[in-house]
Amino acid sequence: MTKEIVPSNLYLKIAELLQTARQTVVRAVNQTMVYTYYEIGRMIVEDEQQGKERAEYGKQVLKELSKRLTADFGKGFSVENLDRMRFFYQIYSKSISSTVLTKSEKTTANTYSIQQTVSAELQAPRFQLSWSHYLKLMRIENHNERSFYEIECITNNWSLKELQRQFDTALYERLALSRDKKGIKQLAQQGHLIEKPSDAIKDPYILEFLGLPEHHHYSETVLEQEIFDKLEHFLLELGKGFTFVGRQVRFTFDEKHFHVDLVFYNRLLKCFVLIDLKIGELSHQDLGQMQMYVNYYDRFVKLPDENKTVGIVLCRDKNETLVEITLPEDNDQIFASRYQTILPDKQAFIELLNEGEV
Repeated sequence: MTKEIVPSNLYLKIAELLQTARQTVVRAVNQTMVYTYYEIGRMIVEDEQQGKERAEYGKQVLKELSKRLTADFGKGFSVENLDRMRFFYQIYSKSISSTVLTKSEKTTANTYSIQQTVSAELQAPRFQLSWSHYLKLMRIENHNERSFYEIECITNNWSLKELQRQFDTALYERLALSRDKKGIKQLAQQGHLIEKPSDAIKDPYILEFLGLPEHHHYSETVLEQEIFDKLEHFLLELGKGFTFVGRQVRFTFDEKHFHVDLVFYNRLLKCFVLIDLKIGELSHQDLGQMQMYVNYYDRFVKLPDENKTVGIVLCRDKNETLVEITLPEDNDQIFASRYQTILPDKQAFIELLNEGEV
């Protein structure tokens, strides 16, 4: 038997260090690039604001600037990209740290160094995402919505693909519809905070990743299997803090067996979250069954230091009046939410949100 020359724990520690270092370098490069593009945008805007009739002049400047930068620095400086940098500055200049602007203003044209600006911002980072993320974000016209998605990207480490998916499924509007003006402002300033059970609930949930056509006939078993097969996507749709516990989790009393379709645990709420799937019309019996599941978990499963169990009946359709009459007025544990298997009409959500703000 060959003796191991390099201890495995030594290798793992070094490998982890190198991986962390590489990730740090990538983040630093991305930040530097974004800050640099911001500064290029600032310089272009300031050059255009010197008092002349700038429209045609500005176009010619960008063309010549693009030509010379491409010759000296390679790809990435087309007229279109330079125009994006200008737009990027115009969008984000109102919220950027004044520290950088102050430092750059004090620097003369002869001694100006982009490195000073970059160093100043790296001490108090403002841009923490990739340039690709900001290309998407700056196309979002609503300032509050744009701020929300930026915060969520940073806190949840969303890829560009995930950002696009959350935007397409109208996550901001879905969350904002259940909040008052103060709550909507909080979304823009702090992102999606999970402090009580209702904060973690969405209505509707968007399950387009299952690939099930809107009017396709399928059973609850098929729906459950599709969710289980795409569990990672489902966890992202559920939101922050959810971990998977099990499916068809059985419990027994009085010699009768019961099964909860899906069981999760939310680390932020410190409680179990039970989900029952219903493809037909929601009934009061469905809500009563979930109440029984929740009561069982509260009395026999949860630990003393854990919070009350939350139950979600996920259904194709529901009658709001039925839900209100069936559940107690002070209910904070049982929820009925709809699900959709196709992308929502984002404009319809926007119109609903605007109606609520009138």
